[in-house]
Amino acid sequence: MKSDIEIAQEAELYPITEVAKALDMTIDDLELYGKYKAKISEEYLKKIENNKNGKLILVTAINPTPAGEGKTTTSVGLGQAFGRLGKKAVIALREPSLGPCFGIKGGAAGGGMAQVVPMEDLNLHFTGDFHAITSANNLCAALLDNHIQQGNELGIDPRQIVWKRCLDMNDRVLRNVVVGLGNKMDGFVREDHFVITVASEIMAVLCLAEDMEDLKKRLDRMVVAYSYAGEPVCAGQLHATGAMAALLKDAIKPNLIQTLEHTPAIIHGGPFANIAHGCNSVRATKAALKMADYVVTEAGFGADLGAEKFFDIKCRQAGLSPDAVVLVATIRALKYNGGVAKGDLNAENLEALEKGIVNLEKHIENIQKYNVPVVVTLNAFISDTQAEIEFVKKFCEERNCDFALSEVWEKGGEGGIELANAVLNTLETKESHFAPLYEDTMPIAEKINCVAKEIYGAAEVVFASAALKQIEKLEALGFGALPVCMAKTQYSLSDDPSLLGKPEGFRMNIREVYVSAGACFVVVLTGAIMTMPGLPKNPAAYNIDVTDQGVITGLF
Repeated sequence: MKSDIEIAQEAELYPITEVAKALDMTIDDLELYGKYKAKISEEYLKKIENNKNGKLILVTAINPTPAGEGKTTTSVGLGQAFGRLGKKAVIALREPSLGPCFGIKGGAAGGGMAQVVPMEDLNLHFTGDFHAITSANNLCAALLDNHIQQGNELGIDPRQIVWKRCLDMNDRVLRNVVVGLGNKMDGFVREDHFVITVASEIMAVLCLAEDMEDLKKRLDRMVVAYSYAGEPVCAGQLHATGAMAALLKDAIKPNLIQTLEHTPAIIHGGPFANIAHGCNSVRATKAALKMADYVVTEAGFGADLGAEKFFDIKCRQAGLSPDAVVLVATIRALKYNGGVAKGDLNAENLEALEKGIVNLEKHIENIQKYNVPVVVTLNAFISDTQAEIEFVKKFCEERNCDFALSEVWEKGGEGGIELANAVLNTLETKESHFAPLYEDTMPIAEKINCVAKEIYGAAEVVFASAALKQIEKLEALGFGALPVCMAKTQYSLSDDPSLLGKPEGFRMNIREVYVSAGACFVVVLTGAIMTMPGLPKNPAAYNIDVTDQGVITGLF
């Protein structure tokens, strides 16, 4: 059996100019990055502003397990299936982070016959967007420390610096560092921290900005520290905005590539969903809606993280209204939630399936709270039995969800026809009346309680005393009307990764709350979640290499 990278490397790619023709784009609408990838020009984005919007379809999933779910694979395969049905469709996805590529997950371009290509470029440096974001973030950090060194006119309290440096790599030793060691000219000695680039506020800002003007306004108001008087100090006060915007001038433009079946794919931005808002850029999604009749996008990890933030943060800020949601599950993952060991998942086990399907049930309930119709799809494995498939199908139909089997990993677009038809049927027969979960006017603590109890199923929310003080301060500073961005483990509905299925009666522990004023949300750290991941004992990097002929191997 060929690996994903072997399938991708053997694929026949069209020049990106040919792919663009399917969207009525010319070479003048593109800024080419080689033969197979391009950025979409600002002139073209303005030209399509008054086009009619297509239908917006969100792909999300149950909580991830070692058994695999295949959310991106399903997104790509669904887009390819629309193409096979003669529909004008675009896929709008996130860019992968280097951290997971070299850590546990490997690449993030889909899989099997449902991939976006060129996958090596996408998974590595692509068009340089993440490097630009990293540079802009660290420029702001350098200007902040330089300001203190050069006299500290703003009265910044070095003990209340909240801006962190970033790196797009899993590197646990950088979580807590000391900077400024040496002599007096080497800076003020203080504790500092790193986050992974995809958890940085600039990543969130880029993905939520409507255009360059909006980007600069957001950069300007990012809180980097607090003064001795307790007042917030923003990036604009450090005169950092213009230079950061210059570094992000090209990164703000969406990227265009293709799938294995040449379906157009707009790939832009990549915030993590467990510690950031987990969606591709607003610019990419809005452009796709003007370019196609059907737009397939996704939100990271399970629906408790990605979909909740897509609805309550991205849609709220951007004025988007999704028409349908595709909820991805696998029989293997459901049995894993039912207590079956990873090595035993291939055997039929209806008892474990019935026990574990409560995880899927909770995600269905959650999405329906937003008044958006749901289609459940099973990403098929060869070990799935007909009895298991029929059990899941009946379970979903009893909960007013259309159901479809997806075989896109094996068959590409052809294997997604059943799913595409189910989505089309849902779009034609069920109306979406989307509304966010909570009102802007709710106090921060009530918003946290709402998400924790309504979406996660927590019985109680426990705030650390420091978190309560932080909430009080943020509301006093005028940030109380912002939505909350919950940072939580992706492996469970709770903040404990070991609690599978549909845990009940648990406490949600809130340890820290801070504002991302540029991104316009309040970040809430729960449990033991880390904003800088570490590498596993045997990182994926061990398997990656380049042949003498320059061919990359071992990448996913």
